[in-house]
Amino acid sequence: MEFMKRLRLFVTALLLSGGLMLEGCTLPEPAEEEKKRDTEYAPWQSFPQLFAEVQGENILHDGKAFVDYQPVVPIEDIRSYYRSQSADTTFDLAAFVSEYFVAPPATNTHIVEGLEFAVHLDSVWAILTRPADQPSPLPSTLIPLPNPYVVPGGRFREIYYWDSYFTMQGLVASGEMDLVKSMLDNFAYLIDTLGYVPNGNRTYLATRSQPPFFSSMVMLYGEATSIKNALPYLPQLEKEYAFWMAGASDLTPAKPEGTRVVRLPDGELLNRYHGNGSGPRPESWREDSTLAASLPAEARPGLYRELRAACESGWDFSTRWFADVNDFNSIRTTRILPVDLNSLLYHLERSLAILHAEAGHPNRSIEFNQRAQDRSEAIRKYFWSEEQGYFVDFVLDGQTRSPYITAAGMFPLYFRLASNLEAQQALATWQEHLRRPGGVVATQTASHQQWDAPNGWAPLQWVSVVGLENYGFQAEARALANDWLRLNQRVYAQTGKMMEKYNVVDITLPAGGGEYPTQDGFGWTNGVALGLMKKYGQPQE
Repeated sequence: MEFMKRLRLFVTALLLSGGLMLEGCTLPEPAEEEKKRDTEYAPWQSFPQLFAEVQGENILHDGKAFVDYQPVVPIEDIRSYYRSQSADTTFDLAAFVSEYFVAPPATNTHIVEGLEFAVHLDSVWAILTRPADQPSPLPSTLIPLPNPYVVPGGRFREIYYWDSYFTMQGLVASGEMDLVKSMLDNFAYLIDTLGYVPNGNRTYLATRSQPPFFSSMVMLYGEATSIKNALPYLPQLEKEYAFWMAGASDLTPAKPEGTRVVRLPDGELLNRYHGNGSGPRPESWREDSTLAASLPAEARPGLYRELRAACESGWDFSTRWFADVNDFNSIRTTRILPVDLNSLLYHLERSLAILHAEAGHPNRSIEFNQRAQDRSEAIRKYFWSEEQGYFVDFVLDGQTRSPYITAAGMFPLYFRLASNLEAQQALATWQEHLRRPGGVVATQTASHQQWDAPNGWAPLQWVSVVGLENYGFQAEARALANDWLRLNQRVYAQTGKMMEKYNVVDITLPAGGGEYPTQDGFGWTNGVALGLMKKYGQPQE
């Protein structure tokens, strides 16, 4: 108990000295957004010392747990109780949290023991679907959504942006078009409310977006029903584009960098991930603070910003973002123009051109067609590496291509941006460096990061399969789909679960790495499996 008292005093001293950065989650245009959000629950701001102690001691064994907990008494009372009780040497922090906070309900995805694989996938949507959010009588970090939505599962109890596109592939295959539309309406609501789609509908996730798949969702829905049904989302697509391109008109050769948009030396405009806020992520406060501890205080805000940008990329974390694959502190996400992000924004520009033409706005359609053409040329100019025979990221510092070959390089094939010759060369590089027995590995690098070898992820399999199909590589696409589905089915037979990620290098071992245990559920894995089975049927041994 004496040790715990000393720890609390140490944390307090760090807080007072500024050694622990708790400013955390500020949104774009801080003053205005803080004014809008001053009634939202943010435990890292409501009781910073208690928050630092709970997260620092890891009493809940998951940094995301406490930010999802809800206080059961007024926040001011918790502050008062903590001040009076924590000074006592017998103070029990875990008991205090248990008394004054309530945990969110767990998600159980075990439906029926031994249920056939495909039947389980269709059945699990009912377990992962949340109804429209109702106002909570207790403070909550949840940003309420007006329509039903699908969550990934496990610790992920809220909607996630890029996950939802791959989830929708399965919903379309299952004929759940009403649910697809309600999720689209939720994203449109978030864009109208916040000006962008956040990482997820939690206040602590709203400092960043994620890979911009909204246009892909809209066009998926339009293709599955009617293009007319995509038109109502045109205003939100415009707002999404404005978010990613904010500040583009102000860029000059002397000032080439905005927040998420960058002007290249020859005048092209390309994009990067960024994120807002310069403190540790509240949901990963302990991990971020520990990582930053080896840096001087003045360098920590920069590290936190790079971590947040990597979270916006969805690849949190990967040596893809590191200057030195052996040094997490060398993360430099904002110094990289990602090939997948720019391919997604090309699709957004093309979608805007198509929908403006459909809506009878020829001038706007011409404008966005030109922007898409300009970006297409820039993607092939800056991201295609003749030496590597593959599309790779572009590093701003040094104006050079990244040496890392990753599954993100398949996005230009997914959106038909590659020439036939480039696609042929990319296939050979992809087969040599990324294709493994269980599917596609995220990167070549074996590390303790979850978006590295030996892990494979459902979205990267889907992008690779469709990218291969787009250029006529049907045998390779079918083989990849079959290997991935066999791995999914094998693990399901052993565990009764669909997993967040899989070990595709040694298919007898589980996936690992990252800040938390591998989760099951799992929204985008279910969606991709159903989508692939719609294309190719059940996996064959």
